[in-house]
Amino acid sequence: MDSTEIKEVKEAAEVEEVKAAETKAAEAETAKAAQDAEPAETMEDYKEELEASFRRINVDDIISGTVIDVNETEVTLDLKYYAPGIIKAEDLSNDPGFKHLEEVKIGDVLEAKVVSTDDGAGNIRLSRKEASEVLAWEKVQEYLEAETVLDVKIAGLVPSGVVAYVEGIRGFIPASQLALSYVEVDDSWLGKEAQVRVITVDKSKKKLVMSAKVVLREKAEAERSHRISMMVPGSVTEGKVESLMPYGAFVDLGGGISGLVHISQISQKRIAKPSEVLSVGQTVKVKILNTNDGKVSLSMKALEESMTDVDKPEKVEEYISREKASTSLGSLLAGIKLD
Repeated sequence: MDSTEIKEVKEAAEVEEVKAAETKAAEAETAKAAQDAEPAETMEDYKEELEASFRRINVDDIISGTVIDVNETEVTLDLKYYAPGIIKAEDLSNDPGFKHLEEVKIGDVLEAKVVSTDDGAGNIRLSRKEASEVLAWEKVQEYLEAETVLDVKIAGLVPSGVVAYVEGIRGFIPASQLALSYVEVDDSWLGKEAQVRVITVDKSKKKLVMSAKVVLREKAEAERSHRISMMVPGSVTEGKVESLMPYGAFVDLGGGISGLVHISQISQKRIAKPSEVLSVGQTVKVKILNTNDGKVSLSMKALEESMTDVDKPEKVEEYISREKASTSLGSLLAGIKLD
């Protein structure tokens, strides 16, 4: 091989080395770009796993989990823990009509109470029924403190009242708290719906007492206030005397509204006591004076005064001539000329 051929071989080798170096550099650049595109793993990526490893589940805890399986005998929950949670079908609800295969779906989040941290198969044994009871008492306590109005259906009768359920807890409504006035408790109450407010909660004695009367009273008071606000001072209305007091008479205006006619507003003449003029049950016409502070002030006297002004005839001033009446028949005839 002569020098020319040797030179050509060397040049070809150098070209190949350059190409190989360029290819290697390109591959390295591509790998770096790919590496830069991938987010670096951090502790945050393992947050759930870390929390699960440090978490401790104890008996009587109320925990929540996501349903991952439902079968004839039980429901399985993902608790984000090293062991799944199991709720037996009989521990799902106190409602005898509850059908878990129809009402519990995969993906549902359920709250349950821990019955055992190991059911013998490495699972956490749970009870939704027990959790519901614990949470329900907390809920009715909130209803009591917030004075929440609840819609309930009367489910049973007892000698002194009726029974209704709130959050699955059996509650009692005394007969005296069913209406604004006394009512007899009989079968006609079964199935009726009522609005109630919780008035007593005692978890230790499993005692829940409710009242429909307080709700009805508030509604009646609100309606009364509205009706009073619509009354126009100066207008005339009719009512019945419902009671007499030393200081005046109360008149029933209807719709649960009563007004006071103060003794000074009963009559134009001075009286010592209302019974001199009025009697209970008597129908009277009154004028509304004002409705301040939800109280209605009335007057019979003002009505009498206005009627007196209407009936009184206009004053006619008598004309009195200041001239002496001296004209005689002769003087009248004297002014007449006869042809």
